[in-house]
Amino acid sequence: MKQCLMLAAGLSSRMGQWKMLLPWGEGTVLDSALRNALGFCDRVILVTGHRGEELHQRYADDTRILLCHNASYTRGMFSSVRCGAAELMPGPFFMVPGDMPLIPTPVYAELWQQRSDDCCLVPEYEGGFGHPVLLPAAMRDAVLAASDDDNLKQLIQAKGRRPIAVPTASIHWDLDTPAQYQALSLQLNASPDHTS
Repeated sequence: MKQCLMLAAGLSSRMGQWKMLLPWGEGTVLDSALRNALGFCDRVILVTGHRGEELHQRYADDTRILLCHNASYTRGMFSSVRCGAAELMPGPFFMVPGDMPLIPTPVYAELWQQRSDDCCLVPEYEGGFGHPVLLPAAMRDAVLAASDDDNLKQLIQAKGRRPIAVPTASIHWDLDTPAQYQALSLQLNASPDHTS
């Protein structure tokens, strides 16, 4: 079972408006992130929070998407990671933010091909790490045993990480601000080969 934990719970405070359902290609930002992940993964655990009911209504009929509502989403991203981890089946899993709509499906495939029980795999492009990360099965228990005051970066460093070179800068491209949204929208329109 190839599974992905996708985070879509935040307030989008830096964007000034909720970014998950902003227009993107023929759908929305989150539609694209889900489509890219499901191009490789069998299942996505989608963690909702702010305006979660809208996402539950939008995706409830897709049997490949398991919706998980984090009632404590205002406590930060790691609370959403813990919420989603509780729904994971045994085995390795991807973790990716829902505001990264340009990650191509082959990035998931490349990480999966090199998966390891011993360390976390992190995609790397021109010296910078990005998403998705591929975490070994043991990380589920580590996440669930941690507190909301911990964070995933610390757990990954403790477990050990290995960079996996990929040929795209899209592993770095998230949508936090209006300027980033505008710039990446131009990137999308200029690159018809990207998954939209």
